[in-house]
Amino acid sequence: MPRTKGDHEARRREVSEAVWRVLAAQGFHGLTLRAVAAELGATTGLLTHYFPAKRDLLRHALDLLDERTAARPRRTAGAEGLAAVRAGLLDILPLTAEATASNRIWVSSWDTALADPVLSDDHAGRYARSRVRLAGLIAAAQDLGELPAGDPDRLAAGAQAFVLGLVVQSLLDPAAFPPDRQTALLDDYLASLARDGRGSGPGGGRGSEPGPDQGPARQA
Repeated sequence: MPRTKGDHEARRREVSEAVWRVLAAQGFHGLTLRAVAAELGATTGLLTHYFPAKRDLLRHALDLLDERTAARPRRTAGAEGLAAVRAGLLDILPLTAEATASNRIWVSSWDTALADPVLSDDHAGRYARSRVRLAGLIAAAQDLGELPAGDPDRLAAGAQAFVLGLVVQSLLDPAAFPPDRQTALLDDYLASLARDGRGSGPGGGRGSEPGPDQGPARQA
């Protein structure tokens, strides 16, 4: 009996789950067709139907990671202004077991991506889209006068760089960077950004001029 479309989709989901389990256990360095086949209890020949080359397997793994990351509950729901910026950055940090596992996989993918121009471009696009979303939150906080005037894209780039650096330190030395310290360091960072925006009030926003005591607008 020929396979139906439903059979094919079910099998593809099984393959995706096996890819995810290998990723979670071994990271990107351990992600091979042989490892996925063993996890699935199948032959590597079957997997080549889905992934003709290892790059196809790696791209699928990154797409899976995107999906899993996007499906996590978000703190930004209902938040506005600087609170929404804070929530968006907290969502990146390894503050829970699930977020820690996800971040471990992301960081383990960097070396693989750097060695392949196509995967590197894919990664660059992901981080660029993240900056665009963050810039939108920053712009809204600027319009409320909660962050200083300046280029929201530049502020977003600085905030992303800060939080990704904190991710790496937290993964390498979790005892020195437990969740409460990560949160405190992020709050210190945001306070340093907001400090220059105090006194501008609602509507100070992106186009406002700094007050006489404020000095040049701070940009990350």
